[in-house]
Amino acid sequence: MLIGAVADDLTGATDLALMLTAGGMRTIQVIGVPDDPASLAHYDAVVVALKSRTIPAAGAIEMSLTSAKALRAAGCRQLFFKYCSTFDSTDQGNIGPVCEALMEVTGADLTLACPAFPTNARTIYMGNLFVGDVPLAESSMRDHPLTPMRDSNLVRVLRRQTTLKVGLVPFPAVDAGREAIASAFAEARKRGEKILVVDAITDRHLIEIGAAAKDFALITGGSGIALGLPQNFAAKGTFSPTEPPARMAAPTGRAAILAGSCSQATRGQVRAAIEAGIPALRIAPQDLAQGSQSAATILSWALRQPAEAPVLVYSSDEPDAVREAQEALGREIAGNIIERTLAEVATGLRTNGFTRLIVAGGETSGAVVSGLGVAMLEIGPQIDPGVPWTRAIGTDDMVLALKSGNFGAEDFFIKAWQRLN
Repeated sequence: MLIGAVADDLTGATDLALMLTAGGMRTIQVIGVPDDPASLAHYDAVVVALKSRTIPAAGAIEMSLTSAKALRAAGCRQLFFKYCSTFDSTDQGNIGPVCEALMEVTGADLTLACPAFPTNARTIYMGNLFVGDVPLAESSMRDHPLTPMRDSNLVRVLRRQTTLKVGLVPFPAVDAGREAIASAFAEARKRGEKILVVDAITDRHLIEIGAAAKDFALITGGSGIALGLPQNFAAKGTFSPTEPPARMAAPTGRAAILAGSCSQATRGQVRAAIEAGIPALRIAPQDLAQGSQSAATILSWALRQPAEAPVLVYSSDEPDAVREAQEALGREIAGNIIERTLAEVATGLRTNGFTRLIVAGGETSGAVVSGLGVAMLEIGPQIDPGVPWTRAIGTDDMVLALKSGNFGAEDFFIKAWQRLN
């Protein structure tokens, strides 16, 4: 095993696994802390998907450390801590505390923090994270229900989360290439800095950063920073890249879309699917809490729809409606009831011959995969940047597209099926 990764949510793990697969690495995604890490040692890369993004920091540290130790026991040469390209966290964590703990376990004296993903319009300039052409704190992430991002400057955000000294590798050094970046790393060590936010606005920058960090024991960031990592190992002759898959064989069966994310991107995808004529059913936390909707009624509706087309079940809604539900039920209860219901629906769909599922939202994807009992995922072809088809391993034959709420083009729910045989 060359790269062992710990991801703080399921769709983020899938995003990273896709990037490593695209780089020619034989990659497997494991759901939860691996029970038998030695059995994974023949893969080039293993990505462990946790559900640690929004839990208390102490729990996130414990889960991340246990996973990291398992990956290191299986021989991984470089550890990767994956988090969202919009740096989803609060002033209490969890990114800073987990970075600090992973540095200690790996013995790293310096690591980098780079969530940039230019292909999905996530860029960093002078330490400030941009979503498209606006700073993070002015984007829709400002009002995220779990991790509202009110500060675009990642250096400041990390300084509030960790006791370690945080610095910046600014754009001029990054734009000058790998040697200048490596020099900036060396200067940071002299200043006693331990975590470096690194600017990046193009894929070329990410490749150069990856090359400069080839000897780092620990790398942290979004999937974009993994763009150049496979080449580091190929250059050393430690692995031969393989061609990533272009399509994936899918079992015969019906198709469904389960959308629990309320992000702007997912709301647009829901609208596009409805306009395209995909049968759709909206569910609401209040209705589920009152019993006027349930997993059983949702499943009954889905089974009545024409079998030749996908069906869409969604809770995606506008921010004001989300706040109203949270105020009525409590933020945690409102989210949990949606996740639990969609997981029950997914299980019922599988029992009734649905073998192809798209799931939108990190928390929703985690709940669905857990409900289905999926232990590992084989990585298939890319649908849109950051989102591949995957095949469930260790359970009934199913293919799953697990999508971060913020990812995917507006026609994602419509075109995804074209990548399946």
